[in-house]
Amino acid sequence: MLNVFYFASFREALGQSQEQLPPEAYQTVACLLDDLAQRGEVWQQALKDNLNLQIAVNHTLADRKTEIKAGDEIAFFPPVTGG
Repeated sequence: MLNVFYFASFREALGQSQEQLPPEAYQTVACLLDDLAQRGEVWQQALKDNLNLQIAVNHTLADRKTEIKAGDEIAFFPPVTGG
């Protein structure tokens, strides 16, 4: 399985903090985002269309081209700002 986590404002907007998905449907983060975006407009805007989306795969910063496989942990979070 893929372990997918949604942090901060994504958790509130999407109504969940995590889920498990079958890995065989996804080769890259972009494939995963395409599928998640089909869940509706909120998902599309929060994840797929979000140019500031931060992505981590197995606790390492990643991008949409990053390959994923069974057992991976994929996290989506908004950009972090400091002050």
